[in-house]
Amino acid sequence: MPAASILIKPASANCNIDCKYCFYKCLSSNREEYSKGFMSKDTLEKLVANAIEYADGYLSFAFQGGEPALAGLDFFKQAVEFQKKYNTKGLVIENTLQTNGILIDRAWAEFFQENKFLIGLSLDGPKKIHDRYRLDAASGPTFLKVMNTVQLLKQYRVDFNILTVVTNKAAENPSYLYHFYQRNGFPYIQLIPCMDEPNRNDGENVNRFAVDPVKYSRFLNCFFDLWYEDFMRGQDMDIRMFSNLAQMAAGYPAEECGMNGRCSCYFAVEGDGSVYPCDFYCMDKWKLGTVEDSFSDLGSSKRAKEFLSSGDMILEKCKTCPYFSLCRGGCRRWRETGEKERLNLNYLCPAYEIFFEHCMERIEKLGRLLLQTTPPPASFYFPNRLPENTARKQLTTLPPSK
Repeated sequence: MPAASILIKPASANCNIDCKYCFYKCLSSNREEYSKGFMSKDTLEKLVANAIEYADGYLSFAFQGGEPALAGLDFFKQAVEFQKKYNTKGLVIENTLQTNGILIDRAWAEFFQENKFLIGLSLDGPKKIHDRYRLDAASGPTFLKVMNTVQLLKQYRVDFNILTVVTNKAAENPSYLYHFYQRNGFPYIQLIPCMDEPNRNDGENVNRFAVDPVKYSRFLNCFFDLWYEDFMRGQDMDIRMFSNLAQMAAGYPAEECGMNGRCSCYFAVEGDGSVYPCDFYCMDKWKLGTVEDSFSDLGSSKRAKEFLSSGDMILEKCKTCPYFSLCRGGCRRWRETGEKERLNLNYLCPAYEIFFEHCMERIEKLGRLLLQTTPPPASFYFPNRLPENTARKQLTTLPPSK
C-alpha cells in the first residue's frame, strides 16, 4: 500500500464567488450533473475509513471546490473526528484546504490552528489584478475580503500558502506581483498559469483566458531573477515551481504531479462520493467508481489504467529537447488539442523553452545545493504526487550559497 493523497470536493462545484476563468465551473457544465451536491456525513465517514485502510505511512486529505468552506465548519470537525476514529494504523495524516477565503472567520481560524490544517488561499495579487476576474456573485470585488482573511490567519498562526493564477494581466506585472508578496510577508507561493478549457461552452474563443506563452516566459524570467537573487542572500520566500525544479535537478521526483510528465491516480472525490483519477478529469467518462469501492480496486481498475496510459505519449521534439529532464512534456491537461485521444506539445512549450534557456545554470546550481541537505525532501518519501492546486508548505531549505 502506498502513501496517498485524496482530493475531496465536499461542496462539489458550488462556489460563493464567480471567477471568470474558473476551469471547474466550465468542466462541470459539460457533464451530466453540474453539481454533485454536498457531501453527506455517511459518505465522508466511508471515504475516511477507506482512505486510511488504503494508505501506508502517510495520508493527505486535500479539500477543494468549488468552495469547500460552503460545506460548513461542522463538516470539517466531523472529518477530523473520523480520522481519529479510524486511524488505528498510526498514519501521519495531513489536512489541507484550498479556499477563496470569503467565509473564513475566527471560528474557522481557531479550528485550523488547533487541528494543524494547512490553508491554500487564492489571491491573484494586488487589488487591480485580483479583482479583474475574482468577483463575487454580484460582480463585486473580493480583494479586501481576502486580505482580511490573511490577517486573521496570521493572527491565529495558521500555516497558509498563497495560490495565484497567472493571467495575462499578472504576467505583464511580474515585479509588481513579486514585491506585493514581499511586502505582505508571504513565504509560500504557488503560481498557476491560467489555461482555458477546451470545452468552454459559451461560443467564444476558447483561449480568451489563457496566458500568452510569450508573456508568460517574460514573467517567469523576471520572477525567477528576483527570487533567485533574494534566495541566495538568505531570504526564504518559497516558490513551489522553483522548489520542484531544484528537486528535479537534484535527481528527485517533483512533488507536483503535473511536473513529472505523466499522470498518476491521486483520486479526486466529488460531493456524492464518486471518484475520479484527477481534478482536471472529474468527468463522466473518467468516473472510476465511488467511495463504497476500495481505493486499491479503483486504482487498479480498467478505467484507471486507461487514464494512465492515455497520457503517456511523448513527442519526438520532447525527447530531443535539452530541457526535457526538467519539463518532461508537462501535464497532460496542457497537451490536449481538443481532438479525441490526441496530445500535442504543451501549450506553454514556447514559454518554457525561453525560461529554461534563461535560468538553467542557476536551477542546476540549486540542485547541487539541495544534494548537500539531509534528509532529502519530503516528497522523495511520498511518491504519490500532489495535484497542482493543492496547498503545500516549503519542502526544503537549501543551504546558503558559498
